[in-house]
Amino acid sequence: MSAVRSKEELLTAMADAVREMEEEDAAEVSKEYIEAGYDAYDGIEGGLAEGIGQAGDLFEEEEYFIPELLMCSEAMNAGIDVLSPHLKTAEAGNEKTIVIGVAEGDTHDIGKNLVALLCKAAGFKVVDIGRDVPPEKFVDKAIEEKASIIAVSTLMTTTMPKVEAVVEELKKRNVREQFKVMVGGAPISQAFCDKIGADGYTANASEAVRLAKRLAGITV
Repeated sequence: MSAVRSKEELLTAMADAVREMEEEDAAEVSKEYIEAGYDAYDGIEGGLAEGIGQAGDLFEEEEYFIPELLMCSEAMNAGIDVLSPHLKTAEAGNEKTIVIGVAEGDTHDIGKNLVALLCKAAGFKVVDIGRDVPPEKFVDKAIEEKASIIAVSTLMTTTMPKVEAVVEELKKRNVREQFKVMVGGAPISQAFCDKIGADGYTANASEAVRLAKRLAGITV
């Protein structure tokens, strides 16, 4: 009988499986991880999300392109399917609402889905409004849900103006001060965040959860 692998070894194996687009491996390692008694949230954050982050780096370096990223996403989702039923959702005594979606003109939702999952596991009420979302819908839904945070992502440089348009729509309706705006995605940077007047930017899903907690006034 083979020895049980350590948590660190399994996290590395999960990340490798996602980065290498190995859907079956991602599911099998995730199952081994759960059977060993390790925490599901840590598995998503430190294993699967780490792998998709590495894939994102390869995308930025133009070693991977959209088809490879989508295959990495499928591998990540195979692992998430195994791990997510075992997530221990945080106590919702101080529940805050996040409205999250992908900017209009963009249908790539890998990062958005991962941020939504981790934020939900961290105790937020997550209202996922999908992809290719007009700026007006972000604001309408945030007002309707009495949200604390609006999170907008894009994977395309061509739709970055639509991210800025969400902030502008809030200003137009004189409700900018009611919501914190988080932005993210491969072409987004801290400089862009500052330029459009958003409240925060993160490069990956794990950081996004910590940022969301800070913006919502929840002790990290």
